[in-house]
Amino acid sequence: MSAPGRQARSVARLAAVQALYQMEVSSAGAEAVIREFGEHRFDRDIEDMTLAGADEAFFADLVRGVVAHQGEVDTAVARRLAQNWRLERIDATVRAILRAGTYELAHRSDVPTEVVIDEYVELAKSFFEGAEPGFVNGALDGVAQDVRR
Repeated sequence: MSAPGRQARSVARLAAVQALYQMEVSSAGAEAVIREFGEHRFDRDIEDMTLAGADEAFFADLVRGVVAHQGEVDTAVARRLAQNWRLERIDATVRAILRAGTYELAHRSDVPTEVVIDEYVELAKSFFEGAEPGFVNGALDGVAQDVRR
């Protein structure tokens, strides 16, 4: 995949995490959030800077896929949590990152495992300075072992 294509997917992953977070805190539906991102967030200038373009189809697939497979995704993540930890106890942003990454690992075989894990760890680093990126790395590595045998 070309560098612009990779960058467009990276932007789509970030937007998907933001959309999943937004859906959780506002109870908005997937189609409404996908439409909002398409109409108001993608290809917009912010403070005289044009943001990198997103792969909007990939973004929509991630959001719709997490919603359509949420039971399976949450079970796969929960399997990799420490004993006595529930998914609900995890920070909502980390939960969105893990859900998107798990969906991609389980349902997007066109993307190499290392790329998926690296992309979501980098996303975690953009939101957190503490242990969260390492936690995301470990959890997604475990999920990958479970779903990509």
